[in-house]
Amino acid sequence: MTAEQWAQTLDAVQARSTQRSSAIARRGLDLSLSLPLLVLLAPLLALIAAAVRLDSSGPAIYRQHRVGLRGREFEVHKFRSMRSGADTKRHRDYVNQLIGGADDVQPGEEGLYKLVVDDRITRVGRVLRRWSLDELPQLWNVVRGEMALVGPRPVIPYEVERYPDWYHGRFTVKPGLTGLWQVSGRNEKTYEEMVELDIEYARRRTVWLDLKILARTALVVLTHRGVA
Repeated sequence: MTAEQWAQTLDAVQARSTQRSSAIARRGLDLSLSLPLLVLLAPLLALIAAAVRLDSSGPAIYRQHRVGLRGREFEVHKFRSMRSGADTKRHRDYVNQLIGGADDVQPGEEGLYKLVVDDRITRVGRVLRRWSLDELPQLWNVVRGEMALVGPRPVIPYEVERYPDWYHGRFTVKPGLTGLWQVSGRNEKTYEEMVELDIEYARRRTVWLDLKILARTALVVLTHRGVA
């Protein structure tokens, strides 16, 4: 083996070692924040669950299949913000138009993924969505390792059916509770711009970047800037 080949081999080993160390650090960050949050927020979670049940019939927690790391499906948890058994066809058609880049598609006031008028949402659900409280049960998905605190939005399988090949770059990292798109004016972005931001995050991801995104997320939620 030549000196140049040895150098290339050592560089490759070092790169893999750095990637492993970074992955361990990010997982440590996820657990060190999500576990205490679940404990601290337990009274709030119980209160929200009771409010959801009292407001409309059906379970407090809504479970839905989403696509995550390497295109694998998993079950995401959310507080139910819609009427139980609500039809998904309207949202499927709406998202298909977004992915197709239709010029006449207008997102709702809550953001890119929300319909302009959606009568499926309950009274409590509107409050939960406004403050992003419906996403809190996904802390359990983070603990389980299916999601991270920071990463691309976990998408619904019928969205992926319409994806061009390059969109799949967003599946090279775990989906997250928040991400670069969420703190970059998300209700002002197109679907393609969202995917571009997700792929940019996948290329740049570091623990420091995750911490900055988490800090900016708190500001976005508190000020309702770009809430979706």
